[in-house]
Amino acid sequence: MFQRGIISDQQIQPLANATIEVLETVGALCQNEELMRGLEAMGARVDYSAERVYYPRELTERFVEGLRSEYGEPDAPEPEKLRAPGLPTIGTQVAQLYCDHRTGELRQSNRADLITLIKFGDSLHREQGVGHALSLTDCPPMLEPLEVGLLLAEYAHRPGGPFAWNARQIPWLREMGQVLGVEDWFSWGASCFAHPLRMDRDTAEKYLLRAKAGITCGWTAMPVAGVSTPVTVEGFVVVSAAEFLATWMAARGINPKVPLHGSMWPGTVDMATGHVSYSAWDALYYGFAAVEFVRRWCGMRLSVGSGDYCDARVPSLYAALEKAYKSAVVTAFTGQPLSAGSGMLDEGKALSPVQLLLDREVAAASGHLAREFDPSREKIALDEILEVGLGIRMSHLETMHTAQHFRQSVWLPELIDRSGYAGPEAEAAMLAECADRVDALLAAYEKPEGREEQLAEMRAIVERAREEMG
Repeated sequence: MFQRGIISDQQIQPLANATIEVLETVGALCQNEELMRGLEAMGARVDYSAERVYYPRELTERFVEGLRSEYGEPDAPEPEKLRAPGLPTIGTQVAQLYCDHRTGELRQSNRADLITLIKFGDSLHREQGVGHALSLTDCPPMLEPLEVGLLLAEYAHRPGGPFAWNARQIPWLREMGQVLGVEDWFSWGASCFAHPLRMDRDTAEKYLLRAKAGITCGWTAMPVAGVSTPVTVEGFVVVSAAEFLATWMAARGINPKVPLHGSMWPGTVDMATGHVSYSAWDALYYGFAAVEFVRRWCGMRLSVGSGDYCDARVPSLYAALEKAYKSAVVTAFTGQPLSAGSGMLDEGKALSPVQLLLDREVAAASGHLAREFDPSREKIALDEILEVGLGIRMSHLETMHTAQHFRQSVWLPELIDRSGYAGPEAEAAMLAECADRVDALLAAYEKPEGREEQLAEMRAIVERAREEMG
């Protein structure tokens, strides 16, 4: 077992004092007047002309004490049962690039590629639905989630809600959802800081709506050591904690009852190339330290981002295993559940259907670590053990018990050769087989029927939005 504690008891208060000083002296940019008014009512000092909020020591200390009381003992025991990750799907990845499964071309995402992914996902996992997998670059940004909604409604049997990145898009998506008979047909997605300590206008406006609606509020933090925080892990921890507290206080200034949450996606920069990694060994350590401090000081349990954000840039077994290593290390250090990749590459920028198939196989493999143990007579197989004895005349491979139980007992990948890496030629053959599987799923796709009137009504909504939003 890896260490589950990085920070000693004596180190908590120096970090807390530094976090309080950052909030009191630097404060945070907040480009939303209503959020600023709510913070001022809580006791913050607000400079409306500069859109700057400063958090006095007594305010932060009082707020932290409230968090500790509300969210329980910070050192409560972790659950001991490991949970298997679900199989990844074509969901709300919102990738900016698409990796063609035949040519390997990496291109700006567009309508045609999203349609391909919707068909692929619909055939692969129809009952789980399909979501906003690509961020379209061939339509106006403000209309992008509405255009995605049209494609999902037309091609998916169970269309997931599009990702609304701007508050102005939400009313239109709600109206489109009503046509489908789905309330609040959109995804809030993640709320992300412009690091360090900047809540920009669009982000703040959507965050305000979320708080008013009572939807769990928090930050998906993606700070980069040496860029948006000091390069030292201690400085990283302080700036990250200040950002979480600033945004939690903003939410509670609007809605004192809104639930709070957050996640940490730590990054480090390669000083030789400038490349930022969210899966490097050092990056994970920064994240573990940050969430441990917030848990022990504030009582808040944050997750460390796992799964998809990997350095690998092309579909490969390497990419699948890089994600698996990251997930396993996060689980070992934090106790949070295993997670699976969902086809993304290059730190979440690109999406590949081939990689999704490989990620599903690795997710199924890691699920074996979470299996239930059942010492029943059938599972012990005592009769077979006695019959095989020393294994001189026969082995357990020849028994009926093995024939009856092997499919539920051992990992049986369909695409990955579990006998071991056999070189680039063997991997190329595996990737070609994955591409064939993608083509087979696309060939098996059947378009949903009976939505013609709904689609016409939804297209009219999008046209009205085009006129009003430009």
